[in-house]
Amino acid sequence: MNKAIFFDRDGVLNRELGDYVTKIEDFELLPDAVECIQIANQHGFLVFVITNQGGIDKQLYTIDELHTFHDVLLNACKAKGAVIQEIFFCSHHPLNGNCICRKPDSVMLEKAIAKYNIDINRSIMLGDTPRDMEAAEKVNVKGVLVQPNTDKISLLIKEIHRIQDI
Repeated sequence: MNKAIFFDRDGVLNRELGDYVTKIEDFELLPDAVECIQIANQHGFLVFVITNQGGIDKQLYTIDELHTFHDVLLNACKAKGAVIQEIFFCSHHPLNGNCICRKPDSVMLEKAIAKYNIDINRSIMLGDTPRDMEAAEKVNVKGVLVQPNTDKISLLIKEIHRIQDI
């Protein structure tokens, strides 16, 4: 079985603006984002991004624009030899109905766990909101709450060492 680190996107890998990132010029990777992914990879973790993108449902940006944002992240990782296995996103917004893939529900995590044979006991979810923690809890993955737009490297390394001791 594989171990994994699931990262929320906004506020964890890119700057949380307090509103939707709708333009490519506003999509700013956090200074430690790629390094966190590198560290996870170096310790044998598969890396996934699990992100709600309700702005698509609200027609603030398109799926094509979302892919452009994600290409920035993926290309920055590729340039440093870091790998994101897959990015899972939910394009729905609760104003338009309930969706089981949108966090705090757990379908995005469930898909990654099933598709990549993930050992939930040796995996974590890094997120900056209670809904990230709720989604992780629903699949029995340890949630690690971080403050938005802050450095995560020391916390990530601590969690990696905890998992390696299991």
